[in-house]
Amino acid sequence: MIEPLIVHQSGPVPEGSDVLIVGAGLAGLFLALKLSPRPCTIVSLAPIGRASSSAWAQGGLAAALDPKDSPDVHASDTIAAGAGLVDSVVAKLIAEDGAARVRDLVALGVPFDRTPEGALALSLEAAHSHPRVARVAGDLAGRAIMDALVAAVSAAPHVTLLENAKAVALLQDDGGRIGGAVLQSGDQLTPHPARETILCTGGSGGLFEVTTNPAEARGDSLAMGYAAGALIADAEFVQFHPTAIDIGRDPAPLATEALRGEGAVLRDGSGRAFMGDYHEKGELAPRDEVARAIHAERAAGRGAFLDCRTAIGDAFPDHFPTVFGACEAAGIDPREVPIPVAPAAHYHMGGIVSDLWGRSSLAGLSVCGECASTGAHGANRLASNSLLEAVVFAHRIAERLREASLKDAGQTEGSVAPDLPAEPLQTLRRAMALHCGVVRDADGLSSVVAHIDEATRTFGPARALIAARLIAASALARNESRGGHFRSDVRETRTAERQFVSAPHARETATV
Repeated sequence: MIEPLIVHQSGPVPEGSDVLIVGAGLAGLFLALKLSPRPCTIVSLAPIGRASSSAWAQGGLAAALDPKDSPDVHASDTIAAGAGLVDSVVAKLIAEDGAARVRDLVALGVPFDRTPEGALALSLEAAHSHPRVARVAGDLAGRAIMDALVAAVSAAPHVTLLENAKAVALLQDDGGRIGGAVLQSGDQLTPHPARETILCTGGSGGLFEVTTNPAEARGDSLAMGYAAGALIADAEFVQFHPTAIDIGRDPAPLATEALRGEGAVLRDGSGRAFMGDYHEKGELAPRDEVARAIHAERAAGRGAFLDCRTAIGDAFPDHFPTVFGACEAAGIDPREVPIPVAPAAHYHMGGIVSDLWGRSSLAGLSVCGECASTGAHGANRLASNSLLEAVVFAHRIAERLREASLKDAGQTEGSVAPDLPAEPLQTLRRAMALHCGVVRDADGLSSVVAHIDEATRTFGPARALIAARLIAASALARNESRGGHFRSDVRETRTAERQFVSAPHARETATV
């Protein structure tokens, strides 16, 4: 087995940069701006704005902005979608804070779509009881938000950018306090000490063969947090977006849920509309229900296609330019023919446990965005709540840290696991898709856990293997079907309990 490399750090925290933000998506950039004037450092895997799932978000940001809507109703929709595992306090918190955070983004220059009267144009998405999704040019919300944030961060004097670097381990002292991270740039490993480290690195879709996430999204924060002893929750809950465009691209382009919100219909290869056979809400059923329906139609050999010809028609290039461009590149004209679709790993509801202020169970470590488990999403994320959760918790973390007196860690070290080589990574992705995907069972999950354990003996505790094992083993342990976790061998829903896990070898840690 390839042993991890131990990196030691005993020097001082860099002057004026005692807050280290790992990740440059929506959560990381918004957090950095909200920290002003406190200096902070952002670690970005690529030039800022170019390697983030946030930029790929098509639907938009959910908030109760319509006079007929309310935060209470939004929170109720969130709880209902989460299949019994949403923390009602967190659901209410993000719903009540949503309008203010949208105003923050408007002030930063995000050009949300407007009605002729000048109000924000709001779209309806699955499992929402009111139109409440603020969008940009139909399906360009993620890119527009990120463009505005990148411009603001690039001009912010309190922010230092470390581009083309990634965190590969957390630095931790003998008492369990996190004191920064080990950063890798090329072949060079460098310890970067900090008094507060905030993980904002995104999700784990890259662990599955078909995903809408950037390839780099392989659960690195999940693995690093677990290795350091952080408490993990609900790792089994992976949301599979029902309508990735099935054209053989990796990652798969996405056909936004807003298409179904505007009346697009799912049909099989013969043209039959099939969602009515699976759920009373049809195309606007919760995502897990739609994903399983499409999976079943494809498994039966009937195929699945999203028919936008009547609902969108000739307006497609202007109303949904991202989807239209992806189809056009594959030789598909969605104005003339239905779009082939398939479920794809899209969003990880589980992650490192966070309190209401973004603190993890480890002193000196905060988490924000998709790598965090705040209790907002339960077993099935409500559409477009992810961007909302990211900005709400980024704001709260900044409020907590902006003027706080932060403690130094003692002498620290980080255990840097090897990267999983390309070929074993692809084998892992195939195994996860086959046995830990939309439909699971005990035999398949046991086989993928055994495969991961064998790979770990060969290649060492690679971050991808740690994260994948957390997902698969948690799915095996949850002996029921709930939300995004569907067991064909245990179809009933049983006790509504969150599932927590931490590394058995973890040091004694300071908890919140």
